[in-house]
Amino acid sequence: MLAIADPADLDDGPRTNRSVTTRMCAVTRQVRPVGELIRFVVSPSGEVVADLKRKLPGRGLWISASHAAVAEAVRRHQFSRGFKREIRASASLADDTGQSLVRSAIDALAIAAKAGRVISGFAKVEEALLRRQAVALLHATDGAADGIRKLDAIVRKTAADSGEMREIPVIAALTSAELDLALGRSNVIHAALLAGPASGTFLSRSQLLVRYRDGGRRQGR
Repeated sequence: MLAIADPADLDDGPRTNRSVTTRMCAVTRQVRPVGELIRFVVSPSGEVVADLKRKLPGRGLWISASHAAVAEAVRRHQFSRGFKREIRASASLADDTGQSLVRSAIDALAIAAKAGRVISGFAKVEEALLRRQAVALLHATDGAADGIRKLDAIVRKTAADSGEMREIPVIAALTSAELDLALGRSNVIHAALLAGPASGTFLSRSQLLVRYRDGGRRQGR
């Protein structure tokens, strides 16, 4: 059964909790790594907003990175209970948070592309995979199954041939139009991510988006 938020669930602000690696979800009561949770704060106008970068001032309430968990928090008025005052949590907060996660992933991918860490186009992605240059494979969520299947097979084969214990991540988090927006070109269906700090940022944000949509069941395709 889901529990009611407790005042102890609130943190003391982002600057005083930098060393914290886990928090308790105010909805499920499960302790999770902070990377699997979303911090929510109250804006100056009294509205609940998602603090995706965990940097906004003020005390914060943590919810599992799940559309269902955020929607449940709104339904049970857990933000008002947690913050101990009347809080305006929009009925669309779960959807709005999902859109914020999409924009965050697009922005991170755009930065990685500007740093020269993204390759797009089937042939170029295939070559990067065969040469084991890619640290992740990206597919548009609306991409054709045939191309996805062929590239996924290369990921499995190169991992097996090299004796690696783990395949590179395969991420399907953004639509073709969203990949187009991030990379500044049209009809992007597949992309390969090369190693680099900007790539790591995109990976963490895209995996959080996938977790949010899937309720934490998986991190990639």
